[in-house]
Amino acid sequence: MSRLVFPLVLILFGVIYIVLTINIPKSNIGDPNSPMYFPLLIGLLLVVMSIIYFFQEFKKRHQKFTAFSQLLEKRTFIRIVVTIILAIIYAFIFERFGFLISTILFLGCIMFLINGYKRWLQNILVTVIFSGIAWYTFSQLLDVSLP
Repeated sequence: MSRLVFPLVLILFGVIYIVLTINIPKSNIGDPNSPMYFPLLIGLLLVVMSIIYFFQEFKKRHQKFTAFSQLLEKRTFIRIVVTIILAIIYAFIFERFGFLISTILFLGCIMFLINGYKRWLQNILVTVIFSGIAWYTFSQLLDVSLP
């Protein structure tokens, strides 16, 4: 039964997200519902994928489930705490250094935390390429003003 907890939480979170999305204020210009299209798509995808995940886990319900015990391992716990700290630092430096630099710093730290230093080239390439593509997509293609 414990393996079904996380998919159920995700389904609940998705439903709450969809309800909150439907309550987004209407736009005064253009299509009044345009502010909710993308978040609604994300919420629907979350619910659908969570339902699929639920049924996958339901099929394995009689197998031994060790995910919760792995969370209590010292190495995993340290990674979670460091990730939370890095996310808080990212939030504080985002406005000062801008999207591109702060995202490269944050993502680089996360990549080295997860992959270690043996994969340094892969970590740097993924960090720089992903951050560059995200910046280009939002700032150039979608014309979203980024700090």
